[in-house]
Amino acid sequence: MSTSENFVPPGQQRNLRACMVCSIVMTQTRFLREGCPNCEDFLHLAGSQDALLDCTSQVFEGLIALADPSKSWVAKWQRLDGYVKGVYATKVSGKLPDEVIAVMEDEARLRYVPRDGTNTEAD
Repeated sequence: MSTSENFVPPGQQRNLRACMVCSIVMTQTRFLREGCPNCEDFLHLAGSQDALLDCTSQVFEGLIALADPSKSWVAKWQRLDGYVKGVYATKVSGKLPDEVIAVMEDEARLRYVPRDGTNTEAD
């Protein structure tokens, strides 16, 4: 990833969205063009406006910039270790559709933990 491809020009922050599964923050255009770098295998965001609107949110709090998620204690604390480097939200508001959760848990064998703080891993 080059610096230029991660650059968000002033005035474009309103186009930022966060993935409801992994909480990576990117522009809406980039999600549509590339999909989610962590969750594309089961979310299929690339080229799908409907999936983009269902599985990402414009409502998020805090930003964490991760250069090396495998060595970061913040990444472990936020459950981001194992993801690609990038900018992540600390909380993402929104509800992932039940059918997406089912695909995630049945086919991808991943347990969905909401990123909005309503559920913890201990629940």
